[in-house]
Amino acid sequence: MLNIDQLDWEKVNQLLPVIVQDATSGKVLMLGYMNKEALAKTLELNQVTFYSRTKERLWTKGESSGNFLEVKDISQDCDNDTLLIMANPIGPTCHLGTQSCFADSDGFSLDFISQLDGVIDDRFINRDNNSYTSSLFDSGVKRMAQKVGEEGVEVALAAATNDREELVNESSDLLYHLLVLLRSQAVPLTEVIDNLKQRHQ
Repeated sequence: MLNIDQLDWEKVNQLLPVIVQDATSGKVLMLGYMNKEALAKTLELNQVTFYSRTKERLWTKGESSGNFLEVKDISQDCDNDTLLIMANPIGPTCHLGTQSCFADSDGFSLDFISQLDGVIDDRFINRDNNSYTSSLFDSGVKRMAQKVGEEGVEVALAAATNDREELVNESSDLLYHLLVLLRSQAVPLTEVIDNLKQRHQ
């Protein structure tokens, strides 16, 4: 459990650097600074709150834009002078409208799965007649489940015949259709990942 008083505030002139990462994708979202009051406010609201060095006041990320950073976990480094916050971003993090303040970074390769999951979620909420994803949702759970089954068989066949190209293609199809099926059943990908973590332990 994080203890504010155990942090080495004197070493950093009462302002700790804070790295914020997307709790799902692992993408680095931004860097900010916190004093004791900002950290206490972050813990109270469960929303990332910084100390703005230019405005010289506390600043809850999203207070004007609505693009909050919901805290999932906070950890301190080995020297007790830097924080890492895992957060769920509500909307774009950067004031320029991008997902991350480090827009030039592609992040982890698996970050794309999170992006794809977001697109699928949007197609579920905002149906589009020209979207294959929306048409899958409209077709019902039986059809979506059938597609997952078909793609699973095709993955197995590609592996059995040592067809590497088809294995990659069919695996892509399987992952996509599985994400669609999970969304239709209101099962977030993070819940599946958490289950895998528990099994690993």
